[in-house]
Amino acid sequence: MGERASDPLNMDGPSFDADLYLEKLLKERSLKQIMDTEANIVKDTQTLHSDMQTLVYENYNKFISATDTIRKMKTDFKRMETEMNLLASNMNSITVFSEQITGTLQDTRQQLSKLSEKHSLLKRLQFLSTLPAKMKTLIEEENYAQAVQDYAHAQKVLEQYGSQPSFQGIQEDCLEIVAEMKERLKKDFQAAGQSAQSLTRTGELLLQLGEKPSDLAKEMLQSANQRLHEQIVMLQDQTDRDMIEFVDLGLDGFLKDLNLVVSSYKDMFLSRLIEQERDDFIEIATEDLNQFVQKNMDKYMALVQDRVEAEMGRGDSQVMLRALDRLHRRLLAMGNLCRSIDMTKTGIEIVINAAHQLCKSHFRTLKEHFGDRMSSVRLALVTTRSDSATPSFSELISNLFFSTVEKVKGVLQDLLVFLQPEWSFNLKSNYKGSLCVDGIRENLLVAFIHHIIEVMMSFCSVNSSSPPNLLLVLSKTCLEMDQVGIHSLMSLVDDLYEIESENSATLTHESELCAEMRDAAQALLDTYVRMQGLNISQMLRKSVETRDWLNCLEPRSVRAVMKRVVEELNSIEEILSGLYDSGTRTAASSDSSRKTHFSMSATKQPFRSNWSTYTPSQLESSFASNIHRLFTERIEIFSSVEFSKVSIVTGIIKISLKTLLECVRLRTFSKFGLQQIQVDAHYLQMNLWKFVSDENLVHFLLDEILGSAVHRCLEPILMEPNAVEIICERS
Repeated sequence: MGERASDPLNMDGPSFDADLYLEKLLKERSLKQIMDTEANIVKDTQTLHSDMQTLVYENYNKFISATDTIRKMKTDFKRMETEMNLLASNMNSITVFSEQITGTLQDTRQQLSKLSEKHSLLKRLQFLSTLPAKMKTLIEEENYAQAVQDYAHAQKVLEQYGSQPSFQGIQEDCLEIVAEMKERLKKDFQAAGQSAQSLTRTGELLLQLGEKPSDLAKEMLQSANQRLHEQIVMLQDQTDRDMIEFVDLGLDGFLKDLNLVVSSYKDMFLSRLIEQERDDFIEIATEDLNQFVQKNMDKYMALVQDRVEAEMGRGDSQVMLRALDRLHRRLLAMGNLCRSIDMTKTGIEIVINAAHQLCKSHFRTLKEHFGDRMSSVRLALVTTRSDSATPSFSELISNLFFSTVEKVKGVLQDLLVFLQPEWSFNLKSNYKGSLCVDGIRENLLVAFIHHIIEVMMSFCSVNSSSPPNLLLVLSKTCLEMDQVGIHSLMSLVDDLYEIESENSATLTHESELCAEMRDAAQALLDTYVRMQGLNISQMLRKSVETRDWLNCLEPRSVRAVMKRVVEELNSIEEILSGLYDSGTRTAASSDSSRKTHFSMSATKQPFRSNWSTYTPSQLESSFASNIHRLFTERIEIFSSVEFSKVSIVTGIIKISLKTLLECVRLRTFSKFGLQQIQVDAHYLQMNLWKFVSDENLVHFLLDEILGSAVHRCLEPILMEPNAVEIICERS
């Protein structure tokens, strides 16, 4: 501002330099701009002159008016001075006359005072004489307050002059009436139907009539107990009302009466000095009041707790919490009335318990929903099997997985209502409330994941009646939960409820759940492999045990059971193709499907036995096969499989061929029976190599099967390899 005032180019400033301004204007502006500037300056100058003339004219008029006003005031003040002198003279005359009148009426005033005192005394005597009759009338009208007030007015007079004969009868009548009134007031005071306000009025009247405060305090609490008990009984019958109406009834009835009783009790016994009681009366009365409040609040809160548990899972959680919020706000207000009792603690505990109950309700709902989805999956598998249709396993897995995850997300969102900022309670700020929030994570989400794992593991028994395809669906679902579902849900609950689970030593870590879920998926898949292997093994076992191998005809075709085995494996592979990756396989020989595995070729793999090159005497000895087993790697039949198509089918084939091997070892074969086994083994070799991860595994097991058949054969002569190939290709 100072810089602008000292600017020589500022036309409105005191330091304005006209020559400098004109020189700057001529340098920087064009002729047209200079002319416009001149016109503006001329216009502003004219406007300024006009404003100054107007200001001068207005001030001139004001000066003229002020002169006229002063001239008038001089005249008015002269007239006012005359009137004031006259008024002073009149006041002096009035003073003189007043003194004369006072002296004249002095005696009369004293007589009037004596008459007034006598009149007042007569009115008191009249009041005392009519007091008994008036009190009786008021008592009959149940106007106890007026009766007590009238008696209190006359009580001191009666106590002072009651020994005189003229007042003795009145005093006796009044005492009898007061005793009767006390009895009536005590009956009303002890009656259970009174409101808290009426109870307070009755107590005040009894105190005015001289009742002992300690006895009256106990009677007051006993009467209030009966009244509040009636309120509790009435609330217990309100089962048809919703939660908000139920809480409102409690607020307007029970808590309102309790509040009035406490206020009245404090006003009557704790807020005043009672001289006729001993020194510790206040402490005893305060303790009695606290016990009274605590006892009744426990009853009411237990009733609210029961109602919350009854409402849990039946209605809207928002409605229930709105009701509990109203209750908590009232308890906050009552906390100032009874500071020795933590009212809000009880309210918070109810909210926390409601959260626990809702968690349990949602946990049951989640388990029921998961059970229903499991039943739907089983029903879908059974229905498609009866309709001879191929079920969509990917769709079943997707429905089971996504419906479960979305249901859990919905439950977590529903429970988030407890943490809304609009509520008067804050669970996160309370220690138990904080544990409750963590409990939502542990007791609901983590517990439900453990429930899923437990349910899944219950299907892992080989004796289970569940269809194998169900195990496959469940295993894949567990794998999806391990890879996607658990991380999604745990991240959601941590974000929604602001839980620091990474650095917590008490909370379950995500990796633990993933490991357990993956173990369940592995166990289900292993059980699936065993059950499918046992199903195929059952066919193979029956085909071996029901055939007369000593009286067989010369083989002309592959047995139907072998074709059925290959068909089953094709069906299993087709199902697995839509669920798992193919997996890795070792390099296979290009002619695996055509070469006769049990030929006399000298180019066989080192581990393959060549039974056709042995003489009968050599075949009778197992020395060669025993030497061969020493240098062969042991095959784990029931080892865990990987989550790939090749590994799963390989596991099934290992179990099936191992069963066939054990069945062959228990039978005795003729020459044609041995040759039938040879044909079946070659057919399996032609078709099974494409299913397994390592072709040599099939070769080894089929070698074992044929070797066992040779050992159990009475005439061990194998069929020509070319003939075997022709039979297998024709079949």
